[in-house]
Amino acid sequence: MTRYNHFIGGDWVAPATKTWFEAIDPSNGQAFAELPRGSTPDVDAGVLAARAAFPAWAARDALERGRILSRIAQRITREADNLTHIESIDTGKPLSQARADVLVAARYFEFYAGAVDKFGGETIPVPGPFLNYTLREPLGVVAHIIPWNYPLQIGSRAIAAPLAVGNTVVLKPAEEASVSLFTLARICAEEGVPPGVVNVIAGIGEEAGAPLAAHPGINHVTFTGSLEVGRRVAQAAAANVVPVTMELGGKSPHIVFSSADLDRAVPIILRSFIQNAGQTCSAGSRILVDNRIKRELVERLTEEVGRLSIGPGPSDPDLGPLISERQKERVQHYIQLARQRGATIREGLLGTESQGFFVAATLLDGVLPDNPVFHEEIFGPVASITGFSSESEAVELANATEYGLVSAVWTKDVAQAHRVATKVQTGQVFINSYGAGGGVEMPFGGYRHSGYGREKGMEALYHYTQVKNVAVFMDGQED
Repeated sequence: MTRYNHFIGGDWVAPATKTWFEAIDPSNGQAFAELPRGSTPDVDAGVLAARAAFPAWAARDALERGRILSRIAQRITREADNLTHIESIDTGKPLSQARADVLVAARYFEFYAGAVDKFGGETIPVPGPFLNYTLREPLGVVAHIIPWNYPLQIGSRAIAAPLAVGNTVVLKPAEEASVSLFTLARICAEEGVPPGVVNVIAGIGEEAGAPLAAHPGINHVTFTGSLEVGRRVAQAAAANVVPVTMELGGKSPHIVFSSADLDRAVPIILRSFIQNAGQTCSAGSRILVDNRIKRELVERLTEEVGRLSIGPGPSDPDLGPLISERQKERVQHYIQLARQRGATIREGLLGTESQGFFVAATLLDGVLPDNPVFHEEIFGPVASITGFSSESEAVELANATEYGLVSAVWTKDVAQAHRVATKVQTGQVFINSYGAGGGVEMPFGGYRHSGYGREKGMEALYHYTQVKNVAVFMDGQED
């Protein structure tokens, strides 16, 4: 069993508490590594190292920072087999999904390596004899508190974008899945990231995440996780007048109109709520369907759910385990609650997996808007199905939750597609497609309780910089 230490200031540092906790393989419930149990002294050390490294890193030429990010991308690709294995064991996700995460992680570094010397301020025409322009300058030390469902992928976007524009980073991964981030920290150091520019501190949320969010030496906080914890993080950061980027989950709808191409829609809808066992903030977990084709869609989805394989991540099934026993119990609770409220349960096969945290893919048919499973994020391989009779009703149902992260519109009517896209209140809208979180290039974030600020794409760089306006009075007389 490997024992890990924090990565602080370019060194592997034992936790101040001299205690470690176990990393659990969700496929069998067994420990496979030991992680450092961070606390306030570790956070202090990480922030201090990041602050010390900031001036020199911010002063480096953008082109040089980009070349370092490019080397990291190439190194991740070369170590893809090892990172894939780690991510599959740590999170339980199928091997092919873990490999996709590794390739996306590399793409983040590749994308921002190419973007870094193409991002800057602008010249603004103003009245009078002035030259007026803006500069985009790094914020300083950026803190990231990331979730357990996509540790390597989200950790990579948390590091690549801020580093590209000259910030330094202190990253706190979730206690349920942290291991791949230590490998990423090693890769960053070996490919030229100076000591203190990237720091990784593991630990329990209340013991390490809370002091990081509240630390007076932080200049920006990015949090991805639950609404409840997000509120606490925002309050802690507000005490220091620190900006925050929040991505807090979703209850994303597929809106399936009668003209939809079901041959295309069915497999994409299925993947959208079973990917990573449904433990995806942007999972397409609500299926809103025109009553005229509802029966056909339900039958086709039920058939596909029945074909899914389930098992340990490294065996590369369609569906792996949930992250923990607690999460398994939460998902089972919601399924039973839906049954009690009158929903019809259509489940896939569970197989013989009894030791790990497995839940079969599940369709909840006949879910009404007053059912808690219509509104609340389940975070499991579960989708609810609700019928509608008109376009206006479909839009009303799509917007009838506190979340607004992603949505999909399925129709062959081009005018309808654009019309509905303008009315649904989500940060991303896919038409005749669906991407759980979209691509690296696409701005990603939510409306309402799904959070604020944006990750991914060029848009993220605006959130990791601040604007300085320079106005130069053009003194002198004409000849």
